[in-house]
Amino acid sequence: MRKFNIRKVLDGLTAGSSSAAQPPPPAPPGSREPEIAETLQAEHFQLCKTVRHGFPYRPSALAFDPVQKILAVGTQLGALRLFGRPGVECHCQHDSEAAVIQLQFLVNEGALVSALADDTLHLWNLRQKRPAILHSLKFCRERVTFCHLPFQSKWLYVGTERGNIHIVNVEAFSLSGYVIMWNKAIELSSKSHPGPVVHISDNPMDEGKLLIGFESGIVVLWDLRSKKADYRYTYDEAIHSVAWHHEGKQFLCSHSDGTLTLWSVRSPSRPVQTIAPHGKQLKDGKKPEPCKPILKVEFKTTRSGEPFIILSGGLSYDTVGRRPCLTVMHGKSTAVLEMDYSIVDFLTLCETPYPSDFQDPYAVVVLLEQDLVLIDLAQNGYPIFENPYPLSIHESPVTCCEYFADCPADLVQELYSVGARQKRQGYSKKEWPINGGNWGLGAQVYPGIIITGHADGSVKFWDASATTLQVLYKLKTSKVFERPRARDERPSSDPADEDPFAIQMLAWCPEGRVLGVAGVAAHVVVYSFCGQEAAAQAPPMLEVRLFCEVNDEGSPECEQAPPLPTPVGASSPQPPPLQSHPSTSSSSSGGLRDSTPCLKVKTSSLKQPPGYQTELVVQLVWVGGEPPQQISSLALSSSLGLVTFGNCDGIVVVDYQQKAALLCLGMAELHGGSDPHRREPRSPRKSRQPSGAGLCDISEGPAAADDRCKSPTSAKMSRKLSLPTDLKPDLDTKDAAVSRSRSSSVTSLDRESREAISVLCFCESPPRRAEPAPAPCLWAGTTLGAVLVLGLGLPPAGEQRRLQPLTAAPSGPVLRLKGAVLSMAFLDAAGCLLPPVHQPWQEPSAPEEKEEEKSRKGRPVSVSPSTSQEMGESQYAVICSEKQAKVLALPAQSCAFHQTVAESSFVLRGDVVALGAGACLACFCANGHIMAFSLPSLRPLLDVRYLPLTNMRIARTFCFTNNGQALYLVSPTEIQRLTYSQEACENLQEMLGELFTPVETPEAPNRGFFKGLFGGGAQSLDREELFGEAASGKASRSLVQHIPGPGGTEGVKGAASGVAGELARARLALDERGQKLGELEERAAAMLASADSFSRHAHEMMLKYKDKKWYQF
Repeated sequence: MRKFNIRKVLDGLTAGSSSAAQPPPPAPPGSREPEIAETLQAEHFQLCKTVRHGFPYRPSALAFDPVQKILAVGTQLGALRLFGRPGVECHCQHDSEAAVIQLQFLVNEGALVSALADDTLHLWNLRQKRPAILHSLKFCRERVTFCHLPFQSKWLYVGTERGNIHIVNVEAFSLSGYVIMWNKAIELSSKSHPGPVVHISDNPMDEGKLLIGFESGIVVLWDLRSKKADYRYTYDEAIHSVAWHHEGKQFLCSHSDGTLTLWSVRSPSRPVQTIAPHGKQLKDGKKPEPCKPILKVEFKTTRSGEPFIILSGGLSYDTVGRRPCLTVMHGKSTAVLEMDYSIVDFLTLCETPYPSDFQDPYAVVVLLEQDLVLIDLAQNGYPIFENPYPLSIHESPVTCCEYFADCPADLVQELYSVGARQKRQGYSKKEWPINGGNWGLGAQVYPGIIITGHADGSVKFWDASATTLQVLYKLKTSKVFERPRARDERPSSDPADEDPFAIQMLAWCPEGRVLGVAGVAAHVVVYSFCGQEAAAQAPPMLEVRLFCEVNDEGSPECEQAPPLPTPVGASSPQPPPLQSHPSTSSSSSGGLRDSTPCLKVKTSSLKQPPGYQTELVVQLVWVGGEPPQQISSLALSSSLGLVTFGNCDGIVVVDYQQKAALLCLGMAELHGGSDPHRREPRSPRKSRQPSGAGLCDISEGPAAADDRCKSPTSAKMSRKLSLPTDLKPDLDTKDAAVSRSRSSSVTSLDRESREAISVLCFCESPPRRAEPAPAPCLWAGTTLGAVLVLGLGLPPAGEQRRLQPLTAAPSGPVLRLKGAVLSMAFLDAAGCLLPPVHQPWQEPSAPEEKEEEKSRKGRPVSVSPSTSQEMGESQYAVICSEKQAKVLALPAQSCAFHQTVAESSFVLRGDVVALGAGACLACFCANGHIMAFSLPSLRPLLDVRYLPLTNMRIARTFCFTNNGQALYLVSPTEIQRLTYSQEACENLQEMLGELFTPVETPEAPNRGFFKGLFGGGAQSLDREELFGEAASGKASRSLVQHIPGPGGTEGVKGAASGVAGELARARLALDERGQKLGELEERAAAMLASADSFSRHAHEMMLKYKDKKWYQF
């Protein structure tokens, strides 16, 4: 027998081996397959980001435009998220990626000012679909700590760490020469620095009075006109925030000892009242017991009732373990609202934007570390609003993600219908108050669905049609299992940890509505969709014993391979009986755990609500004290009624209709006599490997000793990431190793040569060269680049399908590629992508019809565009690995085309997708390149450096789909969608929503007769005269640096769209103005005619009574 050499490539990126059965060399150009006219060209491809969904990761700031009804959230990574009405969202990013410390809207002006931790201020233009920076201002000598922009003012007050206040003109983004120095604001006798500025606000009734709060506890009321301090208020506790009463006569301060002090403007000596919301009030005028700091307070008045005092923090120190709270004080009632996460910031939504009027608050927006909550203040009990934004992606850490574009049209509606029954009750009955902006109107609207798997075993379906994202349906896979025992009570050999139900991979047939879910506990659950509630029953369960320990230490160059080991499972005509309950634990003579699964399936009856209902639970069991290996690949077929999965031990094929295992083969049996590796049985207890790497990484910091989500199996097939040196410091230590799956494939120097199943695919193709007729087959790819085929034999449809067993036989290896096989797909003779053969879903209306439906399920439905004879004449198999892609001509199994995809890097994800009238191979590499190749010729069509691999989350979740769409998990809480289609990029501007809409600013509050007569209303200030260059001079050039922005445009298309929108609005405004001018002209003409008539009548009256005396009538 010929010798076979295993050659490991120690380049840090891949390891390959020579082929056992070398495929025939590519045919010369003259003898290749006939040329196929390919429709896709390079000009059909363009890469760009589309939208980002999810909760802003690590939020730090909050702002709200009360007229436009737009909410803005800033993050510690320099990102901005803008929210309008449901479906209107926008993501922006500062280039510096510095933390956003504060946001200020130019109310109803379509602009936003952001203050960053690197002491820069940025002015954002929101009047275009993709906001951009107009101006930037960099403070060179002082650190920015607080900003305040009064309503309907163009002058921004900027407080610094030194205690000074500078004033910025937001129109020109230039600094005024007017400066409030800290040493002039405080008492001259004071010997200490007051600390940084923590608050700035103007008096609601007098814009010329500025209230300045310093961290040390000093508050100063500054007169802008006279440039001196009117009053100084001193308290011996640090200040965190200040809030005005709308009349401008009182203000409220929150302090670090958990107290609130109410001050009268004209009584600076002592506070009018000291309040400890959560502290014990002591007698004899003593200060209350200290509590935690009150980080923020808001003081809002109502026209008919007591004012609202809303605060965060201030809890007593003895409340250990209590969750963060928001306190709402209204009159004599105090409500403490517990939150699930720490409070970052909150804002009160009021009926009027004018600070000098009664505020009448109606809601509170609370920004938490991982959630956004809106509380209804107008209803008793303060219920929360139902959040319409897709902010619950991270409700449990995402462990896997799949994207399906162009799904059946009725599927989204069906999922929405069953998902609507899962919604919680008790929400506020009012509509979501953040309702600014307008939806986009795009021509490319197609039904798309995103499926996310989570660490708690839940699976979520999301509607991803157009540029929106909305949760449709949630499936809890953990319901079929018993809750495992506490960790300290479990035996040490039990590998289950705190996330035993975590989802590892998904397989879904949208047309047949069958779902397969693989978990980290070496289990697979098959679900079928039903729109009606099914009878309660115990979950059907099947235990599979798959174990094939091999010794790779033997020489691979032996002349003759040893005899194959005893088969682990055989494809006998009679399938093994179904186990309806978990088998009892059995032990070998050594007391080792054996024949028991990692999780226990419930034996009690479970309700089957409408939606996805359990068909079968398949579990791999322990063998000889060794836990089952993690599942590395998963596939299902609704037409065949089969589900298959594999790992490093072998492959399992299960008939989920008959609830029986059809095939269970070890890797050596799968290869047959062509196996290039010497596989010798070894002791199950030899060289036990540690547990695998975690799947979920909600924390971006260094990994703890125990990973958040481990696999309960051995990590013999996990491989550490090896990247260029400049990328290694950015990698998360926790993500240094990743489990092998279809969605991620990573290579390293210490990769083991043990082979595992990396991809599985059901299809109808010629199983052998001698059999040209297409037949049901199962194609399998391995981590060592081998491609194998298994022929499947189906009984006739109908009752025989349910009773007669299926047959399966390995056909041996087809070819071998460099690197692990990642994906497979098939083309017809014309080069068109063949979709998977499926069984169309039908809703049974009665139990007897359901039985008939089951009998029909075995009949496969061919969706090929050609007949079986045509398909048998010529067919192509497209296979992509970590290093290369090949196209095989079937049934000859000859290599028609091949292409090296990655030389110095490796492919993380490769998918064959449909785009327009053609198909292409889309690849994402570890070096950040996104590439596309034509099919079947594999010509390069796209190669763009998009995103270098900096953490394993991207590798695990990146996926391509049809219509030029792709996505990945950009952070633990956010999904980034992108497109590589030129047509989609051109239509993107139309599909995006608009943030700014023309809205009239509400009228100012009426001052009333007496207030206007005696001067009791709000007093205005001519800030231009006070802060302009003529009055205050120019600021020092060394203090700030002005940085012009890109002019409010982001690309030519964004500019064109923005200009087009502005021109359309200007044209509409001109038309309206012309119409009004025409109406005014008509009115003027009518008034002129009326005046002439009045003049004529007056003249006639004068002539009539001209000569008459006073006594004549």
